[in-house]
Amino acid sequence: MSQAAPHHAAEGTADVIVVGAGPAGSATAAHLAQAGLDVLVLEKATFPDDTDRGNNRGEALSPRAVRELITLGVPTDGWVRTKGVRIIGGGMRLQVAWPDEAAFPPYGFVRSRRELAQALAEHAAAEGARVLHGVEVTGPITDSNGRIVGVEARRIDDEGAKVGFDTPLVIAADGAGSVLAQVAGLESEQPEMYAVCATYTSPRSNDDHLESWVELPTPDGGEPMRGRGWIHGLGDGTSTVGLTVREDIAPADAANALKRWVATMPSEWTFDDSTMQGEIEGARLPAGLTRGRLYTDGLLLVGDAGACTNPFTGEGIAAALESGRLAAQVVVHAFARCDAAGREQVLASYPDAVSGALGGYYTMGRWFAKMIGNPHLERWAVKYAVPRATTMRFAVKLMANLGDTHGRNADDRLLAALTRVTPAA
Repeated sequence: MSQAAPHHAAEGTADVIVVGAGPAGSATAAHLAQAGLDVLVLEKATFPDDTDRGNNRGEALSPRAVRELITLGVPTDGWVRTKGVRIIGGGMRLQVAWPDEAAFPPYGFVRSRRELAQALAEHAAAEGARVLHGVEVTGPITDSNGRIVGVEARRIDDEGAKVGFDTPLVIAADGAGSVLAQVAGLESEQPEMYAVCATYTSPRSNDDHLESWVELPTPDGGEPMRGRGWIHGLGDGTSTVGLTVREDIAPADAANALKRWVATMPSEWTFDDSTMQGEIEGARLPAGLTRGRLYTDGLLLVGDAGACTNPFTGEGIAAALESGRLAAQVVVHAFARCDAAGREQVLASYPDAVSGALGGYYTMGRWFAKMIGNPHLERWAVKYAVPRATTMRFAVKLMANLGDTHGRNADDRLLAALTRVTPAA
């Protein structure tokens, strides 16, 4: 519920401009609008028909992401709920329920990316943010001191007519390949992960568990492929099948790896070229807060633009929503300052806010990625850890970041201790 009605400036100016109306951008905008700031969101796509958002790729929302949706007040009636995770590997199929604790709801969601993005953008608009579609941001506008004071853009539906927008603060939520982050020199240190996926019509669409394959068989029965596979049922007659790898890989090779894995699946699941909806999609996933700085000279990064993806799993929705909330909290406090120096001091605290919430956990994730990159250790984990239900329950809680800081059971105490002693950087 809105705390105050936002004041609306001229179309070309705003208190804050958010670039990108994906989950991170829309969540940030909604929180800021709730606090009474004038927020302008610029989005290249035109919901719901634009081809950039017109895919039906399934996005898995963990209970941590659902908590953010509840906090934000996003309506979720009719969304497909998940009860937990089914883990496959080492000759085992083990179902693990989402933890039922006070800190998080005991369920997740699966939603197509198109529908999720549209729902969040509409919610931001309902809270008072101005959302302009069909506007592609091409770069920042800077003053004589190099500080960002606006953005340049072009209107896609007006023969590319150029336009400028003025603001004292720009929030980049324009994804892993953020143009604004690149121009500002905030490159990710390394890509970390690459994900590839395709959506198929399938009778597995109504599966109420996310499926995670920690061992990927090949059609010829040889050495399993590297990476983690996943299947998400969307409840609408389709399922998304994806593959995440932790090493440098050419997009074509990743797509071929997905096809080889899908070829091993039972024919009754109907994952084949004849049932594929659209094309195979791929994207690099800057993960683990490897962007370096998350704020500089009037530019603040959220979601994938800030490399906020979970380094354990490659899941990015929870971190997108959470980084948006943290950014909004900092920005609201910054705008409460009357002097420019005080406002800048508060804005510069945003990286510490993100680090305090996610830094230690993400450091563990980066260490985990390096360890699991050792093929001998990976085979040992699949052989000896996967068959053990107790170990897998702890693993699901760890990898989805579902430890309850105030929890009293042994798992929560262990995760809290590990996060506290792990350095954030």
